[in-house]
Amino acid sequence: MFQRKSGTGPTESGEALRQVEVGNTYGRQSGLALFFAVTFTTTWFFWLIAIALGGSPTSSPTAIPYLLGGFGPVFGAIVVRVRRARRREPVPARTVRFRQGIRLFWAPPLLVLASATVVAGALLADFLGGTEVSLTEGKELISTVGGIVPFFVSMLIAGPLAEEPGWRGTAYPRLRASMSRLQAGLLLGAVWAVWHLPLFFIEGTVQAEFGLISWSGLMFSLSVIPVALLTGYAYERAGVAAAVAVHLGFNATMAVLTVDSPVTQAFVLAVQVVLAITLLATQRGRRTDPPVQAAPHPHQVVTDASRQVSPTRG
Repeated sequence: MFQRKSGTGPTESGEALRQVEVGNTYGRQSGLALFFAVTFTTTWFFWLIAIALGGSPTSSPTAIPYLLGGFGPVFGAIVVRVRRARRREPVPARTVRFRQGIRLFWAPPLLVLASATVVAGALLADFLGGTEVSLTEGKELISTVGGIVPFFVSMLIAGPLAEEPGWRGTAYPRLRASMSRLQAGLLLGAVWAVWHLPLFFIEGTVQAEFGLISWSGLMFSLSVIPVALLTGYAYERAGVAAAVAVHLGFNATMAVLTVDSPVTQAFVLAVQVVLAITLLATQRGRRTDPPVQAAPHPHQVVTDASRQVSPTRG
């Protein structure tokens, strides 16, 4: 950032204006608005059909639009990538390359860490007089779906694989082009929470059991924000694979422990917030690729040039 000296050189306000213009230009070209439009349109279209059909999301015919709706972020990601390829646009500067090599070893410990936040929150709630931690309902759920392997496969497909290529693999790096990690995570978390809203009206979903106007429903919506921060952290460590691992750790552990008490949810939320703040505070800034440079606004170039050659006023 330049400071004004003796009336010559670019001013601080001029530099800030140029950065805003560059950011706005990149935002229009990055496809972020297109991603959100496609994601919400496809997801809510299919989930509204599921609501109209009624019935459980695991039974026909409701299961088909329910599952397709969950892949809305993937549809959005595909559309953005196709457009970028046709226009021969560069990859966003904050995108983590698919092939991460040794960095992929971050995925297993991050999955365990994500799971540990749920376990820690549940144990704290139990210790302080909340709902007792029990695996009974979790074991019944695993048995219902056919065993441990089908359980994890269903948990992997229904959330992490259907969403992370879009939320983290596409939207997150584009937000990071003009925002800090905290800002990008908070904004994406808020958008992600809104995206889930139709699930509260599909009979048989966890969200419908919570109820939209309830403490459990509120805790679920709030919990999406620290999860967005933690999956964003994982993405910057080892790409979409790590984000998928973190997402899977949260979902699977919440299901096995049957975390549905608002008190337990609040403790889990608190643990995740503390962990997210700690990790973000200790993470070093890094770029995976050179930043994409947008052309400066012509008017700003002329203004800066004229300011540089103008005589100093006494």
